[in-house]
Amino acid sequence: MELFTQTGVLFLLRVIHILAGITWIGMLYYFNLVQTPFFGTELGGQARGAMMRGLVPNALWWFRWGAMFTFLTGWTYALLNVLWFGAGASYLVLILTGGTIGSVMWANVWFVIWPIQQIAIASAEKVAAGGAADPQAAARAPIAARASRTNTLFSLPMLVFMATASHLTGLVEQAEPNYHLYFALVLALVAVVEANIFVGVPATQKPLGTVSGTVHAGVGLAVVLFAAASLLL
Repeated sequence: MELFTQTGVLFLLRVIHILAGITWIGMLYYFNLVQTPFFGTELGGQARGAMMRGLVPNALWWFRWGAMFTFLTGWTYALLNVLWFGAGASYLVLILTGGTIGSVMWANVWFVIWPIQQIAIASAEKVAAGGAADPQAAARAPIAARASRTNTLFSLPMLVFMATASHLTGLVEQAEPNYHLYFALVLALVAVVEANIFVGVPATQKPLGTVSGTVHAGVGLAVVLFAAASLLL
C-alpha cells in the first residue's frame, strides 16, 4: 500500500500535523476571541470561578497537547522531507520561518501559559473550598495573558509562511539571496515581540490589550516578514 512508502509516511504526518494545528490554534482563538472577553463582562466575572475549575482545565488539555503534536509532527515532517526528497532552498527557508515562529509559540504554551494557568486553577479550587486566593495567580495572570495574545499575534505570520512554503516558493527568486540577513531580521523581530511579554513597557504592550490590536499587530508583522522575504530571498 502507498501509505507504507516514504510518500505515505509524509502524508500521514502532514494530516496529523494539520489536525493537531487546527486543535491548537482553534483553542488559542477560543481563549482570546471568546473566553477572555467573556470573563471581562459582569456575567463572565460571576462564572469565572466555576469555569476555571470545570471548563478551563479541559480546554487547556486540548490546547497544550495540540501544540505539542503540532510541534513534533511539523519538525519531523520537515526533516524527513529534506532527508528523503531533498527539499529545495526555497522550501527550506520559508518553512523554517514558519517553523521558528511556531516553535516560539509552542514554548510559550508549555513554559509560560500552562504553568501560570496551573496556579490560577489551583487558586480557584482553594477559593471554592473556602480558602483564600493565591496572590501569585493575580500577579502572574497578566504575563499569561500577554503570552496568549502574543501567540495569537504570531499565528498570523506563522500561517502565512507555512502556506507560502507550499504555494509561493517562487518568492525566493533573487540570484544571490541574502539568507543570513533575512534570518537575522526574522530572529530579531520575533525576539523583540517575545521579549515584550516580559519586559515591555505599557506603550508596547498596549496592542495586546485588545483583540483588534493583537490582530493588527499580527498582520503588520506578517507584512514586514513577507516584504523582507521578497526583498532578500
